[in-house]
Amino acid sequence: MSLLQISTTPTLVAPVLLGAFDGWIDAAGAASAAAQHLAEGSDVVATFDGDALFDYRSRRPVLDVVDGSLARLMWPEITIRRSTYGGRDLLILAGPEPDFRWREMGETISDLALRLGVVQWVSLGAIPAAVAHTRPVPVLATASAPGLLREDAIQGPQGLLRVPAAALSVVEMAVAEAGIPAVGFFAQVPNYVGGPYSAATIALLENMGRHLGVELPLGMLAEDAIAQRSNLDDLVAAQPEARDYLQRLEEGSGQEMPSGDELASEIERFLREQGSDGPL
Repeated sequence: MSLLQISTTPTLVAPVLLGAFDGWIDAAGAASAAAQHLAEGSDVVATFDGDALFDYRSRRPVLDVVDGSLARLMWPEITIRRSTYGGRDLLILAGPEPDFRWREMGETISDLALRLGVVQWVSLGAIPAAVAHTRPVPVLATASAPGLLREDAIQGPQGLLRVPAAALSVVEMAVAEAGIPAVGFFAQVPNYVGGPYSAATIALLENMGRHLGVELPLGMLAEDAIAQRSNLDDLVAAQPEARDYLQRLEEGSGQEMPSGDELASEIERFLREQGSDGPL
């Protein structure tokens, strides 16, 4: 049985395929929030077979019980939706990170991308890092070949970075191996942030917009970022150890890019803390 069910085959002009999964490589949900923001109100192009991709014991469907009756089940779902911004067609692949059949999914998506004439793949992600919420959100970029990124993009880190892989990376590599240029933008989220972080979502949208040469709307994200910043300021102010830690981060904020070892250390810490109450 095919993993993919196509709902419609739209007429597209030089479409870009954007991918973001929640779960690993989505610290604070920043990348999946960007994808959801761009896909809001858009048409579904294709859906994936959730029964083949998810372990429902680890990602259970949500059940509504109304007046003592089982009324509705909401299943985890991965979709591809189509939006248009600034004359650019965006195909937005988003949903929970799948549990199974990653390689098959990568092959299925790369085949679909070729059929639809996709000219570029863009990964969006967010990683925990030793950065301060009082400073602009750093964004690291990756590319499948030289010359794909703007000159002002910060590509890296240099050298070898060995970390647990994400399903998104498997899909990106499959698309790139099919001959489609691929880039990625990864916001660095303060390692003490435990909830939504709209500042990182905004940074991802702005970096992707500059890369594609279009202005992407931010909607209410800017107001959300201001409110979250105020909440973080209050939380840090109430904890002397947190104030000291923030000061150390601010003093080191002149560093353009963390080393591979530093990123790997933060990522390993982030993964260990999953399932716990987490930081602030």
